[in-house]
Amino acid sequence: MQLIDTHAHIYLDVFNNDIDQVVQRAAKNGISKIILPNIDSKTINRLHSLYDAYPEQMIPLMGLHPTHVKKDYKKELDIILQQLHSFSYKGIGEIGIDLYWDTDSLEEQIAVFRRQLEMALQLNLPVVIHARNSFNEILNIVKKKEFEGITGIFHAFTGDLSLARGITSMGFMLGIGGILTFKNSNLSEVVKEVDLEHIVLETDSPYLAPVPYRGKRNESSYLIHTAQKLAEIKGLAVDEVGEITTCNVKELFKI
Repeated sequence: MQLIDTHAHIYLDVFNNDIDQVVQRAAKNGISKIILPNIDSKTINRLHSLYDAYPEQMIPLMGLHPTHVKKDYKKELDIILQQLHSFSYKGIGEIGIDLYWDTDSLEEQIAVFRRQLEMALQLNLPVVIHARNSFNEILNIVKKKEFEGITGIFHAFTGDLSLARGITSMGFMLGIGGILTFKNSNLSEVVKEVDLEHIVLETDSPYLAPVPYRGKRNESSYLIHTAQKLAEIKGLAVDEVGEITTCNVKELFKI
């Protein structure tokens, strides 16, 4: 079986002491590729160091995370944009709007999000969108005619079926992770009604570890538990879920 983790931050400090083992465990569980969305200028070198160490397994993306849009956002954004012109990235991410942690910077977050969407169109790259408490704000932007044709993933999707159908009708994928395995989540009822051609799998490591590791540090090898849960919901073999979701990722990121 082959799986692709479409969202992992395993270049962060929490993995410093055992990153080799983390990568080995991922490979052992059938995770052939791990996509690495960036956070801000401070994580670029760490992200690339991990890619340099494992170029066959890691796929780096470049973007400025919405929770890191601060007073110096113009300087940060310039660095991100320079990176996009200096390296052949497969996508732009992690970008978006976050109104859970900070509602005061909405105007700045929107400006940064729009600029990175413009770059995605210019470079013909997919985007990985962070949409915590901000689906309406993000969809109001992405639906604009000026951004027509943009594709990508709505990362860590937790919305209802109506929202899922609206997003997939625009050509976006739903990023499904460990939340699917949580007993108090309604996500299983949603994904049951969504065709697998619109779904990709992710961990969001080191966050949101699936059952039976909930509350612990997440890592890419745990993706198998989300894949198994999705297979159970769909009434399919886990190998089939792996094959379809992997094809979705390869087509989206042209890998």
